Amino acid sequence: MTLQEKLEELRRRHAQAEAGGGEERRARQHADGKLSARERLELLFDEGTFEEIDKLVEHRSQEFGMADQRIPGDGVVTGFGRVNGRPAYAFAQDFTIFGGSLSEANAAKICKVMDLAMKLGVPLIGLNDSGGARIQEGVASLAGYADIFLRNTLASGVIPQISAIMGPCAGGAVYSPAITDFTLMVENSSYMFVTGPDVIKTVMHEDVTKEQLGGPMTHNATSGVAHFISRDDPDCLALIRELLSFIPQNNREDPPRAESGDPIDRRDESLQTIVPVESDKPYDIKDIVHRIVDEGYFLEVHEHFAKNIVVGFARLGGASVGIVANQPAVLAGCLDINASVKGARFVRFCDAFNIPLVTFEDVPGFLPGTQQEFGGIIRHGAKLLYAFAEATVPKITLITRKAYGGAYCVMSSKHLRTDFNFAYPTAEIAVMGPEGAVNIVYRRELQKADNPEKLRREKIEEFRTRFANPYIAAERGWVDAIIEPRDTRPKLIAALQLLETKRDTLPPKKHGNIPL
Repeated sequence: MTLQEKLEELRRRHAQAEAGGGEERRARQHADGKLSARERLELLFDEGTFEEIDKLVEHRSQEFGMADQRIPGDGVVTGFGRVNGRPAYAFAQDFTIFGGSLSEANAAKICKVMDLAMKLGVPLIGLNDSGGARIQEGVASLAGYADIFLRNTLASGVIPQISAIMGPCAGGAVYSPAITDFTLMVENSSYMFVTGPDVIKTVMHEDVTKEQLGGPMTHNATSGVAHFISRDDPDCLALIRELLSFIPQNNREDPPRAESGDPIDRRDESLQTIVPVESDKPYDIKDIVHRIVDEGYFLEVHEHFAKNIVVGFARLGGASVGIVANQPAVLAGCLDINASVKGARFVRFCDAFNIPLVTFEDVPGFLPGTQQEFGGIIRHGAKLLYAFAEATVPKITLITRKAYGGAYCVMSSKHLRTDFNFAYPTAEIAVMGPEGAVNIVYRRELQKADNPEKLRREKIEEFRTRFANPYIAAERGWVDAIIEPRDTRPKLIAALQLLETKRDTLPPKKHGNIPL
């Protein structure tokens, strides 16, 4: 064979791999509103930077006629490139080849890029679009899933892992995205569930559609499995790029800084009146966040789940920060089971990847009721407490209004090693609200009073004046400064800049036992 023939053979094999399952199946993908695996990778990475590896890998299965069905690549495209100029590894399942099903060879390709991402300390992005385990390969396919799960676990907290569900993801396949840091789903084309609608109907006699059972909004709003929902494939891939811009390459690096034209000493007079003086009047905490952060830009995470707490990424003075904020506009900002779990997971991610935490606190307590108690609010609420206490990154808390009871302690209080604790003059720090406190402290006096309602009103006002304010906590040093709302941005940035050299440690241990 001549050199020219060898080159032509190479080009033929490359073309065969790039054709995937063929033009007809690719057209079917497009008709369903989905891009092909390679088209997705081209949008994910900076233009011209993607380098494919294991392009010519084929499966080795001999059963069920598979020996005659071999396509280079075997249903997954793997490789590396640059996102915003920084290296990353990725794999994209190709639904046009055997439905993107996982084979032994397919899994080995994915494991290879996972191992390389860990060695190099760079993010790993998985674009999931698969019919599940390749049935023809039996236990070899299941073993491939387990190999991936192990690597997801070992990489957790070491490199960022992002999963995009861009088609079906069912059965055991769902557990890889579940271990990763962030999961994105696409409207009208993605779904994920452990057990499908047909099995549920047979076993549980429940009628449910794929969309209801495991569609994007189900997992974004109800289960909390997914963190983001996108309009289409390009929107999803652009969101991954945006998310990575806030995150370091690995747990040994600091987050990337961004140039900002927003002055660090900018004051905002509108902040003076956003928080109502009346403690029972709602407001949107995001109105405060947007006015404080660089260019008013806040990338919210888990936007549709547990809306009584808000989490996400922003920048202050060009530095990436994680925002955790109670939301008085929803359930009065109470902490419940879902909010506690949502907050705890986000706090632990930020701590693992050296992203400072800024907490905005306005919390009247934990949500009462038998549903919460029977559901384990004690155990789940302890997760958020544990996460804040464990975190060693720079921590700053601003109490905008209510900080009552155990919820005051949980929301990154000074007692949990928080570095700077600020409060607005509207802050109310107490064991409970004035109304509840008066009913307990002055119960006997109220029972004996000729006009109990008048006495109750007087005592409530007295309690509010004496205790429901930030000054007692400030006198004890548990609040470092009481600030005017308009000064929030410069105060937070000054604190962050001071904390850039912070070093804190945990007692030597294998790992803690968080109340899961």
